[in-house]
Amino acid sequence: MCACRNKIKSLLKVTGLGAGVFSAYSVCRGDEKFYNNVFMPIVRLIPPETAHDLAVLGVRLKLFRPPYQDSDRLRTQLLGMTFSNPIGIAAGFDKHGEAVQGLQLIGFGFVEIGSVTPEPQPGNARPRIFRLNEDKAIVNRYGFNSEGHDAVYDRLREARTQQPPEQRVTLGINLGKNKLSHDAIADYVQGVKRFSSLADYLVINVSSPNTPGLRTMQSKSTLQTLLTEVLKARATLPPNEQRPILLKLAPDLSEEDLREIVDVIRVKACAVDGLIVSNTTIDRPTSLRSINAGQLGGLSGPPLKQRSTAMIARVYKLTEGKMPIIGVGGIFTGEDAFEKIEAGASAVQLYTSFIFHGPPVVPKIKRELERILEANGYGSVQEAVGKGVDKYLS
Repeated sequence: MCACRNKIKSLLKVTGLGAGVFSAYSVCRGDEKFYNNVFMPIVRLIPPETAHDLAVLGVRLKLFRPPYQDSDRLRTQLLGMTFSNPIGIAAGFDKHGEAVQGLQLIGFGFVEIGSVTPEPQPGNARPRIFRLNEDKAIVNRYGFNSEGHDAVYDRLREARTQQPPEQRVTLGINLGKNKLSHDAIADYVQGVKRFSSLADYLVINVSSPNTPGLRTMQSKSTLQTLLTEVLKARATLPPNEQRPILLKLAPDLSEEDLREIVDVIRVKACAVDGLIVSNTTIDRPTSLRSINAGQLGGLSGPPLKQRSTAMIARVYKLTEGKMPIIGVGGIFTGEDAFEKIEAGASAVQLYTSFIFHGPPVVPKIKRELERILEANGYGSVQEAVGKGVDKYLS
């Protein structure tokens, strides 16, 4: 009887070890079925912010390396730079610049970190992120939790020096203001001066719904002053540190608001290099089914998809296709990415789909997008930009 028990224990140990090895291999190599059927359902049992922190840690440790080689068809030009593919990670995942190289290994064509504020601040009280599982959506009210300029700058500088320039992923740094700042414009000016030597592009984020008064900076007069000062600050830097500056917009702007913003960025003194469309929404579609739908904060994921795509098309039309756009909002498939591109986006960013499906979603979307581009006769991403703008306007 004792011998039998020992055999059973040995069998369980071997089986457990085998299952552990298989699981670790499946996680590292990005087995899509394993993630969707086993790993991510377990992750969803963990409180959302804890799961987010663990995900950033795993990416920072470079545990996830889905195999995929970007094709020539996915290579694209944007902001004077070459991206190996048009799929980026949106600001909000790696808030403190901890996991840039790990995100590059997952297969993102560009990485945007932040938002980063001048001084460290804790953000809003917890809980501040909520899963809407039935809707595959997220509501967050982080409120620009940031370690501050100094900590993020030192971390990024060290990480960037570990790689030769030709091997570095394109890096965007999303800039925010401190909640209790007495001079919001100075906060953004400080960010431009601080990070231009490290970033490939910078983002002026005045569209988060979770910092009181922030979205009012999208009003015409305030925005004009903000962009004028930001671009003046850039002009004072050495020419090799003058990076493209993008403005990130809220999806809840009216048609009149959009027209006023476009009027502002047409002024030479306010002429940013691109737009990011869009941030999270404060709207709550009636289609939402989750009990967390009523939580305060910004909603992201599929419920935002149609709204953000229509907004991309409107901005593309208003700017006559002359303003580079990065599209964000509800991208879970290659078809979703293609719609954003057809509407006028030159590249796209993920956030919520990465939270729900993990690293395998990145090569999956790239494979699907490549097939769609080929099926529609496009030899590159750039050829497809804005080709379907009118149908998304309607």
